[in-house]
Amino acid sequence: MQIVRVVGVHGIGQSKTSRQRLILDWGRALRRGIDSLSDGAACSTSLEVPHWTALLAKGTDRLGPEDDLFGESVPMGPAEEAFVAEVFADLVRPEDVAFAQAQPVATLGLPKMWSPRLTQLAMAYDRRFPGGGGQFLVRRMREVRYYLTKPALAAEVRAFVRDEFKLHTAVVIGHSLGSVIAYDLLRRQEVGAAGTPGSAVHTLVTCGSPLGIPAVRRLMGLSDGTPLQLAPHIRWVNVFDPDDVVTGGAGLSTVAPGLIEAQVDNGIGDPHAAVRYLRTAPVARAVAGGRL
Repeated sequence: MQIVRVVGVHGIGQSKTSRQRLILDWGRALRRGIDSLSDGAACSTSLEVPHWTALLAKGTDRLGPEDDLFGESVPMGPAEEAFVAEVFADLVRPEDVAFAQAQPVATLGLPKMWSPRLTQLAMAYDRRFPGGGGQFLVRRMREVRYYLTKPALAAEVRAFVRDEFKLHTAVVIGHSLGSVIAYDLLRRQEVGAAGTPGSAVHTLVTCGSPLGIPAVRRLMGLSDGTPLQLAPHIRWVNVFDPDDVVTGGAGLSTVAPGLIEAQVDNGIGDPHAAVRYLRTAPVARAVAGGRL
């Protein structure tokens, strides 16, 4: 039986779990997806999911298990709010903005510490993703910005993840902010290149990725129009759910030439959840090396 060695990169918001729990949950979801394939029994995975959130220890202005830097009660600074508003501007539709602008701000039911502009943008996004989509996106984008604006922390996280790559690691899976970290590792050739850890990596799988949002790419230092690219020998598979708030309901094919993309239906509840993506057939085929 073929054994595929996989490294998974989780997103922020995992401070209350553990490496063992992540490996168990991700492993079960992957197994479910692989078992759904006609030839799934011919493949098994050896999975590592470095718990990089553990680096964000309490103190020294870092996120810890008892701290919530992104909660509704924590005000945003001007730069943070400007970034979140920029994200919304990339994603909202003109008709939704017009609707939100016609509503009294006091009736929108969003955190009162937000500015009227941000409140209206969140309300506009809620029209596309009812049930608190705007609020969910604000929190996730605050997390993304926290990581991307702390270069020393980002380098530490990448090094921590890189240590889990072994000689025969073949596949990297990045979920949510983890997709940004995984892409960063590969584009910087900190893994995947000859002579580096994970030199046998041949496939990147991204799920629920915010890389399609222009404001996120700008914060990564990528100017508008600059394509997302990896080394030619690395196959990139992106999987997205149109109801996933963090992706804006869209994939990456327009910004990553040569990328293989698949749309999935993760059901109601939380279409952004990692385990919902990991149990899908497109992810299973990408890991097993089959055609999507």
